[in-house]
Order: sequence, then structure tokens, then C-alpha cells
Amino acid sequence: MKDLVPAAGNGLYDRRAFLRGGAALAAAMTGYSVKAETLTDPVWSNEPGTLVPPYGTPSKYEKGVVRTLSNPDFEPRNSHARTPHHLLHGTVTPNGLHFTISHGGNAEIDPAQHRLAIHGLVKRPLVFTAEALMRYPTVSRFTFVECGGNSAPMFSPEPIQASVQALHGLASCAEWTGVPLSTLLEETGIDPKAKWVIAEGADSQRLSRSVPLAKIMDDAMVALFQNGERVMPGQGYPMRLLLPGWEGNMNVKWLRRLELAEQPAMSYYESRTYSQILPNGKAFRFYFIQEVKSYITRPSFGVELKGPGFYEISGVAYSGNGKITKVMVSADGGKSWAEAALQEPVNSKSFTRFRAPWEWNGGPAVLQSRAWDDQGNVQPTRADFVAKRGEAAKVPSPLAFPNQHFNSITSWAIDANGGVRHVYA
Repeated sequence: MKDLVPAAGNGLYDRRAFLRGGAALAAAMTGYSVKAETLTDPVWSNEPGTLVPPYGTPSKYEKGVVRTLSNPDFEPRNSHARTPHHLLHGTVTPNGLHFTISHGGNAEIDPAQHRLAIHGLVKRPLVFTAEALMRYPTVSRFTFVECGGNSAPMFSPEPIQASVQALHGLASCAEWTGVPLSTLLEETGIDPKAKWVIAEGADSQRLSRSVPLAKIMDDAMVALFQNGERVMPGQGYPMRLLLPGWEGNMNVKWLRRLELAEQPAMSYYESRTYSQILPNGKAFRFYFIQEVKSYITRPSFGVELKGPGFYEISGVAYSGNGKITKVMVSADGGKSWAEAALQEPVNSKSFTRFRAPWEWNGGPAVLQSRAWDDQGNVQPTRADFVAKRGEAAKVPSPLAFPNQHFNSITSWAIDANGGVRHVYA
């Protein structure tokens, strides 16, 4: 390790350390011994295992890797299930851990009875069954879905002491497979007057959102599969709208209707619930794209360090505008920075895993990450973000609580005992 020099303050190395360090870096970080040891045969090596189930489930020793539920008693309100980012690695979220938000529970829909209608300003209205859509050519896209309200606790004037799951757990990433909506609309024939598509779900809330036709014709799809298997009920079984990079609420689940129109519908969910109030009292009419963002998942709140030494700082970055091109990591609260390594593949509008080696000396540290995308967008500092968007204590009224599209830097403070707190730095 003597040939490696930290690239930033407080013992932080940059991505080149992974290339130059080789086995020496791995040994320092993992603490493995090169001395040969004799292995003993544990119980499981001397007796048959358990029955192989028809559908695989995680090991019993991973029972703590689950989503947290905001409405476990199923009261008549929204239900949130948050992804445990601090317990996951890589970039693909398992289907059972993918976040969900349901405004009226998960609709249980018989795919044989479900229909998708495309009508309005089209030359030939059409109705599709799920089976009929299966006959069309499909495409697959790795993309994240993020609730517009993900990271809303970060609007608090004081840092809330909560895990990355509680702060950022309403975002997940998967491989989605389905039929491009451009294919279906070309079959119906688009009236030149059409500029918007109003998407409606088949759930009891009849959730609907208006989507610009240009987005629909670009990369939207009717998603039928998630990570290779049929989408689950909480993801909109038997079909959902997928709008890569755009606000999660617009990715209408249990999709049953697409109406082409000249103007947006200005429905409840787009004219009130998802219209962000600014410090000057004005509101965004629409806010579609989930902007460039990153956060460190390990170490993070609830994941303590076990004494000084080498650790890998790891997290996820993503942008609704395109690919992540760079992530910088700091261990001293933004005073100095080192460039993290990006794990391949780096896909557009998808989670990108970043990693950086760090030698913790046992003293105070503040970990941060900051991301850039290929459109030149950079993740804002919290000070810059709050100046433009406000925080909970500075809005005109309780009805104007700003709780959408928070994407500024997250900071984790490490104390001498290895404990981790959420701080603003």
C-alpha cells in the first residue's frame, strides 16, 4: 500500500486505486490472511440439505433484508413499501424488494378479463388484451422508477436520524420488458391535433396522469415483465405504463386506458398532489423528470464501522436525463473530493453503482457523494437546493410543505465509535 497515496483528505482514495492497488488493496480492505488454514466440516457439509422449492426464496439468514411498510395495518390511506438500499449491492432491485406505493391497495386483476383501450384523437380506436400484447415485438430497458416524494424527509430544517431506506427507499431499478407505445399508437393512427396522452389505471382510485405525446413516442412502453417475470400486483399486474426517468406517479399501474388529447387533463394527481410549491408561493405546473442524484448506501445510518481500517464507500447514482458520467466522493464534508469508480454497465436512466476505497483513521468523518450526468447536469448542494426550493420551516403555510423531487447531497457523519448519523454539511 506504500505506493498508493490518498487522492483527497481524510484517507480517501480515488477510482485509480482499484487499478493500481491490486491484491495489496484487496488485502488491506478485507483483512484476509495469506496463511494456509485447515478447514473443518460443519454440519451442513455432512448431511442432505432441504427440499428445493418450486419458487426460490432468500436464505433464512437474510430475513432482515425486507421492505419497511408505512401502513402495515392496511388503514384507508396510502401504503408505502421502501427498498432497503443499505442491504443491497449492484444495480438491479429484486422484484420482492422493489418499492411500491399504492393509493388504495394492490388491485387483484384477472389478466383474462383486463383490457387496455387506446382512444381519443386517434384514427382507429383499439382495445388490447394482455394476451394480444404478448404477440407484439417487445423491448427491454434497465431503468429506475422513483417516487416524486422520495427523499422528502430531507426537506426537514433539521436532519432526520433515519436510514437510507427511510430517506431514499422510494426508488428502485429493474429490467422492464414490454411493448413500445409508439408501436401501438402507430397502429391506431395519431390525429395531428393530439399533443397529450392521458393514462388511467384500473385500481379503485382511477389514478390518471397526463403525459406529453413526445415522451410516449420516445421511450415509453406498456411493461409486462420485470426482471424476467410478470410484473407483480404491486407493480401494476398485468400491465403498467413505463416512462423511463420520469416521476414514479406518472408510470401508471394497472394500465387500462390511454386517451390522446389536445390538452392535459389537469387531474387531481397532477394539479394538486404533485404540484410543488416554491418559496415565493408559486407552483410548478408540471415537473416530470427525476433529476441527477446519488447517495452513499454503505457506510450509512444504521451500518456501523467495526474499527479503523480500510472500507469501501459504495452507493447508487442515477439521472432521468441520461447516463451518469462521474461521481465524486468526500470524507471530510466536501472540503476535498476523489473520483469514485463506476461499476459497469452504466446504462441511461438507470442505477449506476459507484465505489471508492477509504482508509478510516478512527477520527470524525463526513461522507458525501455528488453525481454528474452526460447532459452536463450536476447534483446540487443542499444549500443551493434549499435556496431555490425552500424547506419545511420556510414555506407560506402547512398546505405548501415542499415534499417533491429532492435531489441534493446526503451527508453521513462518522463518530469515533464507528456510529453513523445523518447530518447537513
